[in-house]
Amino acid sequence: MPETSFHPLTPDRWDDLVALFETDSMTRNCWCMVTRLTGAELREFKGPQRRQMFQQLVKQGKKDGVAPGILAYQDGKPVGWLAVAPRSMTPDWNKGRKSSAVEAEADAADPACWGASCFFVRSGHRKQGLTADLLDAGIELARKGGASRLEACPMNDEDKRSPVGMCVGPKRIFERAGFETVLERKAGRPLMRLKVSAKKADKPAAKKAATPAKAKSRTKAR
Repeated sequence: MPETSFHPLTPDRWDDLVALFETDSMTRNCWCMVTRLTGAELREFKGPQRRQMFQQLVKQGKKDGVAPGILAYQDGKPVGWLAVAPRSMTPDWNKGRKSSAVEAEADAADPACWGASCFFVRSGHRKQGLTADLLDAGIELARKGGASRLEACPMNDEDKRSPVGMCVGPKRIFERAGFETVLERKAGRPLMRLKVSAKKADKPAAKKAATPAKAKSRTKAR
């Protein structure tokens, strides 16, 4: 079995993301910017420009202390990606009548409201449970980042196997992780939410109660 590890996307891992995204025409064009740009901006800015934009976002994330997502590695090779970060980092994902739009407007800017918006698993590594593993790692990243809730908008009918379905993930893996449906604006595309609790610190080991010293018998004065 290959050794799998997960790491937040920081500038020093940028070349790994490039190596991963260059394996597929969809990611070579998108560069994880579809959830961040408006329709007009997507028409204006193409693959190379989107790549530059995303690289700047990764650099800014380093300064702000918030990575835009998490990379999966198997035996040291990048094989998967999950965009998971505060919703403020995916502004277009939050807007309008989209299935993924926020339930409450304030959530779009709330640093405690995170979104798991997009998956990518390299060809040859799919159907091996890596999407579910990425989600588990993403939940932990959100927890460490101070999230109180993590939202997603998966596809219910994964049998369609559409490019959208591959990107947003199947509903079943979110249900397995404890997500619950909040609302459903479009059939088959539920907005789901997981309440994320802060990781509790390990309790210190209980100290063994000291055995009280035996009282010395006193000889009564006669």
